[in-house]
Amino acid sequence: MKTAILCEAPHHVATVYSPSVLAHLKELTDSDGVRYSKADVLAKPEKFADTEYVFSTWGMPSFTEAEIKACLPSLKCVFYAAGSVQAFARPFLNCGVKVFSAWAANAVPVAEYTVAQIILAGKDFFCQSRLLSVEDRVTADARRGSHIGNYRKMIGLIGCGMIGSLVAEMLKAYDLEVLAFDPFMSPEKAERLGVTPCSLEEVFASCSVVSNHLANNPQTQKMLTYRHFSAMRPYATFINTGRGAQVVEADLIRALTERPDLVALLDVTDPEPSPAGYPFYHLPNCFVTPHIAGSLGCEVTRMAEYMVTEYETFIAGKTCRYEVTPTMLETMA
Repeated sequence: MKTAILCEAPHHVATVYSPSVLAHLKELTDSDGVRYSKADVLAKPEKFADTEYVFSTWGMPSFTEAEIKACLPSLKCVFYAAGSVQAFARPFLNCGVKVFSAWAANAVPVAEYTVAQIILAGKDFFCQSRLLSVEDRVTADARRGSHIGNYRKMIGLIGCGMIGSLVAEMLKAYDLEVLAFDPFMSPEKAERLGVTPCSLEEVFASCSVVSNHLANNPQTQKMLTYRHFSAMRPYATFINTGRGAQVVEADLIRALTERPDLVALLDVTDPEPSPAGYPFYHLPNCFVTPHIAGSLGCEVTRMAEYMVTEYETFIAGKTCRYEVTPTMLETMA
């Protein structure tokens, strides 16, 4: 069996690999359409001795280099129909196995969600709707002023990886000025995205909306502090669809408490979900959603489609788009 579906989560395989995608995969390969677990591989390594291609999604098991060499000696590629590969990729890469990820597919709904929030934040939608839900029109009217609107507003992006870059591309449809903090971004990329590179401090101090898209790694944890949040413009909005660990949450809570004009839109927290009674749930200028920006529902099938297409590209000997390299692991989510 040269092609196998390997995953510890049967429900994820069933949703990500839709019947049509699975049928297409069977047409292209000798896959039997059965989901196998790591235990299956370890129990009968001879069954997987000739496996060259593995397809997976959320729930991809981790293997040691010794296990890969012993149980999957013929493996050439892992096609991961999900985003981050940090939990399993390194041993495969060290064994010479190529790893492909659908992070670009997962970036699409996050970017769409973020752009929608940016535009709504510009109109003060979140606070206005909350105030009117309790019939507090006086406070709602008091918030309306020259800060309302999106025409030529300055928007700040923290991180211009796959998601941040896609957000920048989508924002070209609007009459906005976009600043971006990303120490790894080249001048050529900044010009292509139509963003102005600047420091993290400038992003927070200058922009009406600041959106976090930093890669999640030890260097970015607790990177966003009170110094940044307290410097935000009047009525500015902070959006986090990155990771909660990148924010010193006590500092954000302090800033939101001291400055009721500020708004935070948090799709991620640390821990996730926040414990019962946590201030994020009760601050009137904080809006929490349960990590819904990424691929959900009908959107998850896109990730499998990307990986099946990537397989076809690889087999045809063409240049693949979504290969993950060891160097990329140092900066990507």
